[in-house]
Amino acid sequence: MKAVITVTGKDVVGIIAKVSSECSRFGANIVDISQSVLSEYFAMIMVVEVSDLSVPFGEFADRMKQLGEENRLVIHTIHEDVFQAMHHI
Repeated sequence: MKAVITVTGKDVVGIIAKVSSECSRFGANIVDISQSVLSEYFAMIMVVEVSDLSVPFGEFADRMKQLGEENRLVIHTIHEDVFQAMHHI
């Protein structure tokens, strides 16, 4: 199973490192990543494999949100089933 993680906020050094380290800590494997900096703003979308998480998915999503709050970022983690349902035409 996969999840989509979005990260937005003011660009600072180390955002990708912090987010990827937290993913690794909980056993989420990054399978695709796209990021860009628009003026001074950072935006990233990651697809991560979450089948082998060391915690329940909800706890992982909460921890990613908390990481965002600690770093003045907005981080949303959405399970692929929910993402697919939201974007199904």
